[in-house]
Amino acid sequence: MTANKHLTAASCRGNWGTLLLPINEDDSIDFTRLSDEIDLLISARVDGIYSNGTAGEFHTQTEDEFDQVSQLLAMKCHAAGMHFQIGASHPVPIIMMERIRRTKHLNPAAFQVILPDWVRVTEQEALDFLTRIAVEASPTPIVLYNPPHAKNVLQPEQYLALAEKLPALISIKLLDGDDSWYDRMKSVADNAAIFVPGHHLATGVAKGLARGAYSNVACLSPWAAQRWWQLMQTDLEEALAVEQRIQAFFSCYIVPFAEQGYSNPALDKLLAAVGNWSNIGTRLRWPYRWIPTAEVPRVRQGANEMLPEWFFEGRT
Repeated sequence: MTANKHLTAASCRGNWGTLLLPINEDDSIDFTRLSDEIDLLISARVDGIYSNGTAGEFHTQTEDEFDQVSQLLAMKCHAAGMHFQIGASHPVPIIMMERIRRTKHLNPAAFQVILPDWVRVTEQEALDFLTRIAVEASPTPIVLYNPPHAKNVLQPEQYLALAEKLPALISIKLLDGDDSWYDRMKSVADNAAIFVPGHHLATGVAKGLARGAYSNVACLSPWAAQRWWQLMQTDLEEALAVEQRIQAFFSCYIVPFAEQGYSNPALDKLLAAVGNWSNIGTRLRWPYRWIPTAEVPRVRQGANEMLPEWFFEGRT
């Protein structure tokens, strides 16, 4: 299998697209549609693709399904020369380690993991966990995914303590905060690449902190998200203006669904259906509710009005 160059804190950057699981009516994963989705993400020339984030519904998969998703992604990305990360996350720590053992031969650019998420871990337990994971994954580096709904949402000083002690920890995926939070995170960024939410990426870049996003905006259009990331390198002021429109669109059309109790995977699949770039569908796996497809035309109209040149001008 072709080598996938391991990432470092310096080289881990950019706009990364997430795999979204196409789910059939019988609750099975549609691997044909998933294969097509990977091809489209590769054709969008995103900076990388990752599997089994929250939007990838890792929390609903069997171990056989996890292996199959990982193998499909690895095969296609190696053939295309595309960076990819395998999300090994699972609420049970020993299963995370087993997932890394089983897929290490696929040679991802990095593994993504979460902290154990049933009983809240102490700072020492978090360090012990990540240290053992890093040893198991070596020489593949690790990325810590610490979402806002985690049992233990770390503070900047805690991230710094982990990053300083774990050279293998090359990136942290998290929810950003206010100006004070950004100031406190600057020392962390000296040790690990900080990835902020996709719809906050231009702000994170403007503050000199963000090195990229494991991007929800790429769910709407991986092509547009990639162009927007490139714009940040040449015209940050314009990129910030685009971010204002992205956030206005989210506030008008996406946040109301979150307020109704729909999960982040449901929101991300809605975005993909609105963008209409791949046949993923809005269906989630049992027992989670998905947003009805009848909502898609209304939200798509809003996206056309608020973000026309970025999300519906074409893919090339």
